[in-house]
Amino acid sequence: MTRHEHAASTSPISRRQFAAATAAGVTALAAAQTIAAEAQDQGDAATKSSLIMPGAVILFQGDSITDAGRDRAAADQANFQPALGNGYAWLAASQLLVDRPDDDLKIYDRGISGNKVTQLAHRWQTDCLDLTPDVLSILIGVNDVAQMLDGRDDGTAEMFESHYRELLKRTTEALPDVRLVICEPFVLRCGSVTEKWFPAIDDFRAAAKRAAEEAGAVFVPFQEMFDGASKLAPPERWAKDGVHPTPDGAALMAHTWRRIVGA
Repeated sequence: MTRHEHAASTSPISRRQFAAATAAGVTALAAAQTIAAEAQDQGDAATKSSLIMPGAVILFQGDSITDAGRDRAAADQANFQPALGNGYAWLAASQLLVDRPDDDLKIYDRGISGNKVTQLAHRWQTDCLDLTPDVLSILIGVNDVAQMLDGRDDGTAEMFESHYRELLKRTTEALPDVRLVICEPFVLRCGSVTEKWFPAIDDFRAAAKRAAEEAGAVFVPFQEMFDGASKLAPPERWAKDGVHPTPDGAALMAHTWRRIVGA
C-alpha cells in the first residue's frame, strides 16, 4: 500500500463532506482572485507586469508563517522543498517553478519562527544581503504585536514602523535594483486571537503599508484576503489558531501573492 493509499484508507470522507469542502475552497479561491484583481485595478498593491524576471533570485523572509517548518540545514539549496517549508512560500515557489521551468529561477526561504522586525535586522547581512535577491518578499509583524500585548516587549507600532523603514532603506542601499514585496501582517478572529489584539494589529498593518509605500514596494493585502475568506468559511478553516495558516490558508496566500506580484 502506498502512502497515499494508506491516507485514503484511514481518512474516509463522505461525498457530502467532499462536496462541501470543494465548494468552500472554490468560493474562497474566487474571493482571493477578486481581492487581487481589485488591488491591481486600484494600483495600490500590485504591479501590472511581473516583478520576477528570468534568472531571478527570490527570497522569502519573515517569521514562523514563512518558516513553516523548513529544514534550516538545507537553507542554501535553492528550489528544495524541505528548505522552503510547508507554507505559502513553498506553494508559491512550487507553482512558479512548474509554470516557468526554463526561467532558471532560484528561490530561498529564510523565515525564522518567533522573529520580530528587529531580529530580521540582526541577521539581515547573512540571511538577505549576502544572497543578493532580485525579489525580496517580507512578512513580519505578528510577533511584534503578540509580544507587546503580553508584556514581553515594550515596542509600539511607531517603533515597528521606524525599524521597518530602516531595514528597507538598508536593503535598497545595498541592493539598489531589488524589487520589494511587503506582505501585510494579519490575524483571524479565532484560536488564540482575542479582542485584545484589536486595534493593535490594525496599527501595525497600517505601519507596514506606510513603510512599503515609502520604499516603493508592492504590498500584498493578506488581512483583506483573509477577511474576505472568513465570510465564506469559518476563520478556523484558514488559520486554526488565528495566526498560523492551515494548508487551505497557505494556498490562498500563495495564490494572492502570485497575483499581486504578477507572477
